[in-house]
Amino acid sequence: MSGPFENEVTRRSFIRKAGQGLLAANLVRARHGYAQTPNLRVPDPPGKKLGWCIVGLGNLSINQILPAFARCEKSRPTAFVSGSAGNLDKANKLAPRYGVDPKNIYDYKNFDKLKDNPDIDIVYIVLPNSMHAEYTIRALQAGKHVLCEKPMANTPKECEQMIAAARQAKRKLMIGYRLRYEPYTQALIKAARDKELIGPLKVVLADAGFNIGDPNQWRLKRAMAGGGSLMDIGIYALQAARYISGEEPVEVNAMEFTTPNDPRFTEVEETIAFQLRFPSGVLANCTSSYGAGLNRFRAVGPRGWVELEPALSYAGLRMRVGRGGSVEERAHPVLDHFAAEMEHMSECVMNNTEPLTPGEEGLRDLKIMMAIYEAARSGKTVKLA
Repeated sequence: MSGPFENEVTRRSFIRKAGQGLLAANLVRARHGYAQTPNLRVPDPPGKKLGWCIVGLGNLSINQILPAFARCEKSRPTAFVSGSAGNLDKANKLAPRYGVDPKNIYDYKNFDKLKDNPDIDIVYIVLPNSMHAEYTIRALQAGKHVLCEKPMANTPKECEQMIAAARQAKRKLMIGYRLRYEPYTQALIKAARDKELIGPLKVVLADAGFNIGDPNQWRLKRAMAGGGSLMDIGIYALQAARYISGEEPVEVNAMEFTTPNDPRFTEVEETIAFQLRFPSGVLANCTSSYGAGLNRFRAVGPRGWVELEPALSYAGLRMRVGRGGSVEERAHPVLDHFAAEMEHMSECVMNNTEPLTPGEEGLRDLKIMMAIYEAARSGKTVKLA
């Protein structure tokens, strides 16, 4: 088997020879007066691409999800759902940019017509949290597979209804935990469980937060968001504690604080600090905030620690390992988080395999978050089943 260096030499040689051949062909054309070589379209990678319908054309869809399709080999946008009849300006502007046929633009009233469109294989729900359950269930009933943004829904009951709908429809349901599909997070999980590297895991520190802006946005409305920072950004810290430890928590403690008279927080919490106890004895200390920038996950053992900071940004993640008084930085491949998760979902549909983050994963987070809220309200330890 050839090594990576030999493969690289071969690749470079091929590119160089191909370039020489193209130059020679152009010289022949020039001598014989042939027309200039036209611009050629680079073909798509071989193989089928599944059609995706993006439901909700807000900031996340426009600035992250749709551009990510350019990095996908198995996924392409084929439909949009946005706005109401007669108010589809956003979708109509985006359609030509992403090659979406105008006939594949829907509003929320005619959403159920997706069932008649063979161009759509997978529906990506990118809506306010309170709308996740309804549109996920309707998409599944329309015979489509579904990727739903996190948090899965506002309540565990809604999550259970979504899971039941997927089983009844015999379709895949995946929750959009983008970090689970990118290499830095995967490397953190592996390192945290490496007893030779840091020793048996003892403590997880996970902090996620940002200073939220517009007080009128839906994330600050309890009916739409289901809660405050915990539901939106704190779920990353909760997820980190769970996937770093590889266990499910058995006890929860929490404290909550919201700045008095801040117009942003009339309905939802600003900051929650919560602690989790895991069966092995691992303890996690986590913070969720809409009032401060927090962006670090760390796993600590008797021999050292490993951390990501930034840990949950779309780009620029950094990994460090501390052992014996020295700190080593480790680099890993950089992937578009949304492209990686969409490709995973497409592969699951193509190969009839289960997603890494199915509906059951979203349900577990909702149950724990409800326990965190209960612990914060009561000031008591809440035991988890």
